[in-house]
Amino acid sequence: MSPLETLELFPDLKICRIINGMWQVAGGHGVIDSKSAISEMVKYHDSGFTTWDMADIYGPAEEFLGEFRRQLEKKDLGKSVAFTKFVPNPGPMTKSIVEHYIDESRKRMNVESIDLLQFHWWDYNDSSYLDALKNLEHLRDEGKIRHLGLTNFNTEKMDVIISNGINLVSNQVQYSILDQRPEIKMVPFCQENKIKLFSYGTLLGGFLSEKYLGVSEPTRIEMDTSSLQKYKNMIDIWGGWNLFQELLTVLNEVAQKHDASIANISMRFILDKPEVSGVIIGARLGISEHRCDNLKVFGISLDDSDYSKIKSVTTKANDLFNVIGDCGDEYR
Repeated sequence: MSPLETLELFPDLKICRIINGMWQVAGGHGVIDSKSAISEMVKYHDSGFTTWDMADIYGPAEEFLGEFRRQLEKKDLGKSVAFTKFVPNPGPMTKSIVEHYIDESRKRMNVESIDLLQFHWWDYNDSSYLDALKNLEHLRDEGKIRHLGLTNFNTEKMDVIISNGINLVSNQVQYSILDQRPEIKMVPFCQENKIKLFSYGTLLGGFLSEKYLGVSEPTRIEMDTSSLQKYKNMIDIWGGWNLFQELLTVLNEVAQKHDASIANISMRFILDKPEVSGVIIGARLGISEHRCDNLKVFGISLDDSDYSKIKSVTTKANDLFNVIGDCGDEYR
């Protein structure tokens, strides 16, 4: 069994590079039983997957994390790392408003200080996002937040934020073998400004797996989670089901060469990208789990022939940057 890959982003922030995503508890992914979910979180932790990603809008995710932390403390099982997001509706962002929401997250999560607070903003036309970030910086200086990052901001707006003297450590964006938009503008910008990337959508909600190799295009009824519905749209824009089957075939060949799974190869591909600190992989707590399979990712080393095979398919696809725009533009 390969040792887990960890990364010390800062002296006070060491993460597992495969991060457990909690969007699945927000709804649209099956009924989640809280007791089973928290029990599963402990199992993830015991397996070394100690880093969690959630948001204030992900249903009971922050409450689950709070109870999970209580379980860890009770059983003396060590520390976890938890990222959350602040996703307010556009409007005035005074310090008292921002502090209220951050205090609510801290209370739900059972933490004195949030390890990484990732800020999302729906409407770029409302420049109050700068007020929100300046007030989040104040809360960071007061110790309620350890580090401040973004979620789904494009490169242009990241530049505006940096130009306003706001210090950012990260941005969380969609990044996969299909969606390599970050490489156009964002990765060079992040390298220049020492900003790390966290990727989601790396497995396309489960489409990047053997389950979908050699099968007919699924109907809407067959796509029974919000993730599958979301990423099927991305496959359609990228090049369609037939081209996706070509990609899965190639990924399966690469996977067999490395005694691994398609998901393993898809994660390794993105983990090896410049500025990517971690990939966020959805945890369907109490419904299904892939901990043992995910551990194989850390023992894989892709070579030039692997990359060449993958590129032979991806170069046939549509240019998503031209079709959709920069990272995060699909949300605005």
